[in-house]
Amino acid sequence: MFRRRESVPFSFVAEADRFRSNVTPPPAPRASVPELLGRSLVGLTVVAGLVGSLLLGLPALDSEQPASHGRQSEASQGR
Repeated sequence: MFRRRESVPFSFVAEADRFRSNVTPPPAPRASVPELLGRSLVGLTVVAGLVGSLLLGLPALDSEQPASHGRQSEASQGR
């Protein structure tokens, strides 16, 4: 079989770990007050939805209540 002599086919890939840029990126712009309020409102809405679904779903997960499948309705008792 034919084997290549260089371990990495491109020399710039091998030198990529040693390259450091001296250019710093610009600082990120600060969020304004309406943006912060909007983000917190979205976060509170998500948390309220999760808490509400948990509160509404807990009675359905309760295993201590007797199952209503075995009960007969009042209409079927007269038969």
